[in-house]
Amino acid sequence: MRNHDTVYANSITATTMQLIDKLSVLADAAKYDVSCASSGAPKRSSKGKSGLGATNGMGICHSFTPDGRCVALLKILLTNFCLYDCQYCVNRRSSDVPRARFTPEEVVSLTLDFYRRNCISGLFLSSGIIRSADYTMEQLVRVARLLREEHEFRGYIHLKTIPDADPLLIAEAGRYADRLSVNIELPTETSLSRNTQGVMLIRLAPEKQVVTIKQAMHTIHQGETEASAERRAPRFAPAGQSTQMIVGADNTDDSTILHTAQSLYGSYRLRRVYYSAFSPIPHSPNTVPFAAPPLMREHRLYQADFLMRGYGFKAGELLSGPGNLALDIDPKLAWALAHRDQFPVDLNRAEPTMIARIPGIGMLSAKRLVDLRRQKRIRFEDLTRLRCSLEKAKPFVITQDYRPSLAGQESAMLRQHLRDTPAQLALW
Repeated sequence: MRNHDTVYANSITATTMQLIDKLSVLADAAKYDVSCASSGAPKRSSKGKSGLGATNGMGICHSFTPDGRCVALLKILLTNFCLYDCQYCVNRRSSDVPRARFTPEEVVSLTLDFYRRNCISGLFLSSGIIRSADYTMEQLVRVARLLREEHEFRGYIHLKTIPDADPLLIAEAGRYADRLSVNIELPTETSLSRNTQGVMLIRLAPEKQVVTIKQAMHTIHQGETEASAERRAPRFAPAGQSTQMIVGADNTDDSTILHTAQSLYGSYRLRRVYYSAFSPIPHSPNTVPFAAPPLMREHRLYQADFLMRGYGFKAGELLSGPGNLALDIDPKLAWALAHRDQFPVDLNRAEPTMIARIPGIGMLSAKRLVDLRRQKRIRFEDLTRLRCSLEKAKPFVITQDYRPSLAGQESAMLRQHLRDTPAQLALW
């Protein structure tokens, strides 16, 4: 009996170690995909029911890394084997990185084990392309189906969609997952394919086509629209869809990136566009840069994206022509300095939308100021109570008892006064 127990224990240990080895490879490979926020999930609970797991209406992101990335999800690849040879990807076909592959059952087991240990609240699952796009998508859907139907898992599931997969598979994924993402990765079509004359351009992703990526986005958007139109229809990706663009892998400027994001928000109702600074990888091909772009550039793009989603800014307002966002000042301040004719703004008379465009005053503070002025005249001390950024706001506002002394100061001098103080490695 003891011999049998020893053999069994050894087999279990070997299996566990093999699984841990796979996890170390495939979790590390997944870190380059940043489109994994979990906000927008519907309220769902296993309390008083069978199954396990829960989500709430506020999302399930419990902890974040210093750069703002969510770490509450089990974020892994099904496999980092890949038929594609995207030049900017560490898992490209020609790369010599260690490879591994999970079975759908192993992913399910890991998800449930980590959840029971209170380490995660959900799953983010992506994959390299193996055999075919359809086969890969079938494997991803199988994981979600096993979790939802066999184990009654009610936690959060985010699936990476394979663009070339059959639309029926993408539609099936939407019935199990809370969020779907289709990564466009490169913001311009020329970075993915050929032009109309067939002349070779920047072939960073030779197997990918913008057409199939947008078709997948359309399939998801159509599923969302149909589900919302029919009251009794089953939920379809209730947390919506997202995408990711890589910054700095080609010479695309911020203006093009923001206009692409604006188009995606408008055409497919994406919940989020994520920006990932290109990370050089060992033995990179000559088609990609040898150095990463400044991380501050990624940060400024996130700020600009937030202004478009929450403040009503258009991409053309933030960057009127080709070029990149300034690194030393935030996009809102840059816009204000470029439109000095609209400032200073009288907080007792201005429209709420204009108040929200004042540097140092957020949307919530703008709403509170509008509510407050129904009761009394706004004074400068009210900005202090609302904890607005006074240093940034002072040159751009007028209150009952305050008029800026710097109102007539040239924008160049004002910029020098308000720009972020350089700190070691801050821009890089």
